[in-house]
Amino acid sequence: MKTIPLLAINFLLAILVSAIGIISVQNATPVSLNFTLFQSIPMPVGVVLAMSLSAGLIGGALLQPLWILSASKPVNDREELEAEI
Repeated sequence: MKTIPLLAINFLLAILVSAIGIISVQNATPVSLNFTLFQSIPMPVGVVLAMSLSAGLIGGALLQPLWILSASKPVNDREELEAEI
C-alpha cells in the first residue's frame, strides 16, 4: 500500500530533475539573484533551479516531523483514553 505514494513521489522528482536539465541546457546564460541589498555571483539558471529544489526538499524533510507533532493532540481525559482502548 505504501508503494504507490513512494512511486508517485519518485516520478514527480524525476520529472523535476528532467525539467531542470532541459531548462539548463537551453538557457545557459548566467543570472544574479537579488535580495534587498545583497546580490549573488552570476551563475547558470540550471544551478539556481537545482539549488532551489534541493533547499525545498531538505526544508520539507526537516519540517515534516514538526507538522506531525503539531497534528497530534494529547489525551487528557481518562474517558477519552478508555475510549481509544
